[in-house]
Amino acid sequence: MALQRLQKVIAEAGIASRRKAEKMITEGRVTVDGEIITKLGTKVETFSNITVDGEPIERESLHTYVFYKPRGVVSTANDDKGRKTVVDYFSDLPYRLYPVGRLDYDTSGLLLMTNDGELANLMMHPRNKVAKVYVARIEGQLLPEESKQLARGVEFDHHKSSPAKVKVIRTDKKHNRQIVQLTIHEGHYHQVKKMFKAVNHQVEKLAREKYSFLTLDGLVSGKYRELSHEEVDRLKHVD
Repeated sequence: MALQRLQKVIAEAGIASRRKAEKMITEGRVTVDGEIITKLGTKVETFSNITVDGEPIERESLHTYVFYKPRGVVSTANDDKGRKTVVDYFSDLPYRLYPVGRLDYDTSGLLLMTNDGELANLMMHPRNKVAKVYVARIEGQLLPEESKQLARGVEFDHHKSSPAKVKVIRTDKKHNRQIVQLTIHEGHYHQVKKMFKAVNHQVEKLAREKYSFLTLDGLVSGKYRELSHEEVDRLKHVD
């Protein structure tokens, strides 16, 4: 079970700022599971019972979903052009969810939706190198040297990508196309498209089929499923 600092939990519940929450703790005004806590930095579990001045705090329940994002949908909470957003698919739920990172408007596939800020930050922080697996239909056919370039890392936007895993799934010689699986550990803007462009291939169609250990198994476009506590815990401790 993921742990959080007590003062952060109190602040996120809207009781007080984090600094004031620390003062409440040192003054002995906070209990966790019936025990008075005065030590700053104490960590609590998701389901710990916490009171401030004898009143239990209301903690927002945390939820995370795997969503099969369709093409033609924006990965933001709002869109100034009036286009459908990923948040629209969750409008019936009693809590607000946000996407973890983004998928391009014309890209489909696996997107995490959550109200767990800690999880979102962990997933998006570059140091955690979360694996993302994409399948792209590209114009032309990758030459052996081009595959090696992608595997070593290519330059785009004054940046060199980290090494990627490249696997050719299918070659369509008649239409001069290929289906290529690309595994990366970064999340730069239009990264997959720009990586293929760097080796002289245009992406015609793109989908993300895996994020960390999560897949779209059992889902169809536009549908979602909630992650179990075990899956969320595994994400928070992914290597």
